[in-house]
Amino acid sequence: MAAPLVVKFGGELLEDRSHLATVTSAMARVAASGAPLVIVHGGGREIDAALKVAGIEKRQVDGLRITDEPTLDVVVSVLAGAVNTRFVAALTTVGPRAVGLTGADAGCGRAEPAPAHRTVDGQVVDLGRVGVPASTADMGLFRTLTGDGFVPVVACIGSSADGRLFNVNADTFAGHLAAQLRAHRLVIAGTTAGVLDERGATIAHLDPAAVERLIHDRTATAGMIAKLRACAHALAHGVADVVIVDGRDGTALEQAAVGATPPAAATRLAGSLSGVRA
Repeated sequence: MAAPLVVKFGGELLEDRSHLATVTSAMARVAASGAPLVIVHGGGREIDAALKVAGIEKRQVDGLRITDEPTLDVVVSVLAGAVNTRFVAALTTVGPRAVGLTGADAGCGRAEPAPAHRTVDGQVVDLGRVGVPASTADMGLFRTLTGDGFVPVVACIGSSADGRLFNVNADTFAGHLAAQLRAHRLVIAGTTAGVLDERGATIAHLDPAAVERLIHDRTATAGMIAKLRACAHALAHGVADVVIVDGRDGTALEQAAVGATPPAAATRLAGSLSGVRA
């Protein structure tokens, strides 16, 4: 079977109807090419809104959500329920045979408790019920589904061997999944035109040294740090091509997914980024 394409969508692209229509149309065209496609999604802003309604404080560090038990209940409800179901329904109306999953399905998103997180300024923070993808994740379900022409759409919820659920950062989930599937490309789509420099201009290409500078000089925002570390993991584990793109632009999104060169509103990462902490 051909190496798959893994595309990760930020939740902000899925809660807005016009953005959702753009995303689904682009993915329909990509899926129609016949190449295996696996989609991962988050849902951060809808989780934030649900936490506010529930009276639960939002806490984050370096783009990672600190997750206690009540927060985890909200995360699972929003991601596996509203966001995933809405996204799958929208995709199936335009062509792709989408199948909604979480990492709990058939062990495809096996996770382990995340270690204490050391922030860019040196603090050590317990993330709670946050997981990190495990090497024991079973990729068989993805291979079966894509081999039969289905498009797996995965909410970033992990599960341990003993059945505990974990909140897994969507970028981290996608980076590890791309590595485990030996994807030929990982595309991370959000609402910014790739990685931006201190002037707000898109950086067309990044190498290991440039990634290190963006993180340690704090040019990268908290959310972008998580993305860059996910990209680092994918590249260090055999994914040849990683593109961060503005998913609001359907043409750019499609070109990032299947084009030979990234569009203008995108950043391509290449080379071994194993020196960047993933």
